[in-house]
Amino acid sequence: MTRPLALVTGASRGIGRAIALRLAAHYEIGAIARSASALEELARDITRAGGSCRPIVLDLTDPAAISDSLRDVQPAVLVNNAGVGVIKPLLELTPQEWHRMVATNFDALFHVTRAVLPGMIRRGGGDVVTIGSLAGRNSFAGGTCYAGTKHAVIAFTESLMAEVRQQNVRVSVVMPGSVSTTMRANMTSFKEGTDPNWMLTADDVAAAVDFLVRQPANAHVSRIEMRPSRPGR
Repeated sequence: MTRPLALVTGASRGIGRAIALRLAAHYEIGAIARSASALEELARDITRAGGSCRPIVLDLTDPAAISDSLRDVQPAVLVNNAGVGVIKPLLELTPQEWHRMVATNFDALFHVTRAVLPGMIRRGGGDVVTIGSLAGRNSFAGGTCYAGTKHAVIAFTESLMAEVRQQNVRVSVVMPGSVSTTMRANMTSFKEGTDPNWMLTADDVAAAVDFLVRQPANAHVSRIEMRPSRPGR
């Protein structure tokens, strides 16, 4: 039996990889990232577990490449996960860092979603899940760009939900707090050597995504906020 397709951006590592592995139990995975070697490793892991994975090597800061690569891709589920974070005071941020965060964290939402949403509407349903952050609610020093993009993610998601819910397309956002991943470690102010065991794991976030897309057809959970149960530093 052919499985429906779940398209996951930023699937080569961290949260995206965990989401791809989790959803592979019920979906064929379309795994998007820039690293061909990392995607091939993911595909091997999914295949060994009895699933199917289609690696899609793609730079999400390139709108033309997104359009070309996803023109004929018809997912039942889209997980907009790709993101980057540089936490610095505004006057220390370079224009390149600013534009890369905006292009990856926010602009790509438009380009990827716009590429696959028409097919969901034609087919009468689908799920669009975006991985946001609690930074989308909480501003902080050093977050002028990163937190700004995450605030924008929430507005994008809630506005799109209102636009397409009558077409039976469910749009949701997952907003985790501190997650123990390489990207999070690089972007936070935790001291070197800090024990990350109190943080959420990538698989915790993946479980939330799995919960969203497996809701009954008449149910829609539009937002999940996640925090470590016992926070500490």
